[in-house]
Amino acid sequence: MTTETVRRRDSERTKANIVAVATKEFANKGYAGARVDEIAAKTHTTKRMIYYYYGDKDGLYQAVLETSYGKIRRLEQRVSHIEDDPVTAIRQLAEITFDHHDRNPDFIRIVAGENILKGAHIKNSAAVQELGSPAVDILGRILEVGRDRGLFRTDVDALDVHLAISSYCFFRVANRYTFKTLFGRDLTAADQRPGQRKMLGDMIVAFLTDLGTELVDLTEAPDIDGADIPPTAT
Repeated sequence: MTTETVRRRDSERTKANIVAVATKEFANKGYAGARVDEIAAKTHTTKRMIYYYYGDKDGLYQAVLETSYGKIRRLEQRVSHIEDDPVTAIRQLAEITFDHHDRNPDFIRIVAGENILKGAHIKNSAAVQELGSPAVDILGRILEVGRDRGLFRTDVDALDVHLAISSYCFFRVANRYTFKTLFGRDLTAADQRPGQRKMLGDMIVAFLTDLGTELVDLTEAPDIDGADIPPTAT
């Protein structure tokens, strides 16, 4: 192994450690609250070194976003049985998302924080934006195979399913504290996990295989004050 190879590997390890620590800092304190000086201290590096690698705080934060989204996208590529059993494949994809979000609460905090900032940083990262395509592509392929075999409904697209899966997985982690206070149940408790994981898969499969219904057209939704909502029997 050459000296240059060793140096390059050391550099990659240092960068990986910086991003890992920065992820914790940004997740716990938000973009505004996180301090590069503190990240440098916790990684036994210097602010100058961090800026050498990432340019500035914004560059470091974008690296955190890219790494965080990249991880879930790589996990999604592990889905199998797409061509021979799309029902199993869609359940597997839902469970992969469930497991990732359950084990990576910092990802939830990072995404929630970026939404509070109205996507101010993610929209400046072409790398992160490109990470949306793999998620849609794999879902699209599963749906295509399922439709061709007459197993899945035809009035939903990949983004509809991605929304359904992500919403469920995100909610149970992001809202665990308020949900527990209001209803007395910790959604992330160990004894809750198996049932919730199965429920997600069951819901997605049931939704996709319910061939006798169609999505409601919400393009002409009733006024929010209820004026256009017809009275119901009591």
